Amino acid sequence: MPKKRILVIGGPTGVGETTVTNEIIKSYPIFKRLVTATTRKKRLNEKNGRDYYFFSNKKFNEGIKKGNIIEYQNTRNKNVYYGTYKPDLEKKITAGYNIIVNPDIVGTKFYKKNYNATAIFIIPKSLPELKKRLFARDPLIPKKELEERFKYAKYEMKNEAHFYDYKVMNEQNKLRRAVNQIIKIIKKEGYRLKK
Repeated sequence: MPKKRILVIGGPTGVGETTVTNEIIKSYPIFKRLVTATTRKKRLNEKNGRDYYFFSNKKFNEGIKKGNIIEYQNTRNKNVYYGTYKPDLEKKITAGYNIIVNPDIVGTKFYKKNYNATAIFIIPKSLPELKKRLFARDPLIPKKELEERFKYAKYEMKNEAHFYDYKVMNEQNKLRRAVNQIIKIIKKEGYRLKK
């Protein structure tokens, strides 16, 4: 089995790790995104099994006990859980794909330790740019929530970025530059690029 099968792409909220992930998958279809398990409510247009695996708290806890949820995290003050759904992970690995995961720091440490994952932290050009992006993404966001997210993003950049193997800047309107940097890292780290 090839050495590198899982790639972690993380970063503070609003920095664009999902967009970057989708671009990598477009460039190299051997990569697939891991679909995360969560207890949060389904949003409009979201589909179970495509966007997330949606669980009740009870089912999520059962999944942990059965070994189907192999790492998880309770999000700050929201009593919402996110975690790795092992059947999705194993199905994609067995089918020969590389998997991109967008976890928090708990998941990042788990994948580095258990799956020899390379971890890339996406950073914004500046904090004011990140704040602007957060607001542009959801102009109706309450001021208090925007401040909370921004404060947590600053915390992640200061206290968690050093756990990652690489940092890549994703500047506004320069997505391709960030994607190209990540492709260079993927090649350097020895991921297969063809099935």
